Amino acid sequence: MNDIAIRLAEPADADLVLRLIRELAVYEKAPVAVVATEDDLRRHGFGPDRQFEAILAFLDGEPAGLALFHARFSTWLGRPGMYLEDLYVTEAARGRGVGRRLMTRLAAIAIERGWARIDFQVLDWNPARNFYHRLGMGHLGEWLRYGADLEVLRRLATEDRD
Repeated sequence: MNDIAIRLAEPADADLVLRLIRELAVYEKAPVAVVATEDDLRRHGFGPDRQFEAILAFLDGEPAGLALFHARFSTWLGRPGMYLEDLYVTEAARGRGVGRRLMTRLAAIAIERGWARIDFQVLDWNPARNFYHRLGMGHLGEWLRYGADLEVLRRLATEDRD
């Protein structure tokens, strides 16, 4: 059987969302990188100042996947879009249509909200890149990922201001 159900995550799902995030971290070879807690997820994903949303996939009634996303704004398009923070399908559910159903639902959410695009990052060794290509999504090779962690932010925030 391949009964796939997709639904929005609810506050009571914070433990499941965190479990799937931790599984993703193991898959991405960073098992100790997750410091988020269920309380963090409840506060930032289900509180009054929501910073993200998530959809969950269930295969034959069992948890099978997660897509965690938030809005972002494109200055060039002059419209909001979606940033897909995490897409994860459990090992047992891979190759059974769960990832495609998650991406289909994300595309529908973006269209419903008038969002112009979906952006995300993929590790260069991740075989899911082939999946994204099959969906018609491409790698933006000229763009390099940059960022700053909390330590850098604290240092920058305390530098002398002109």
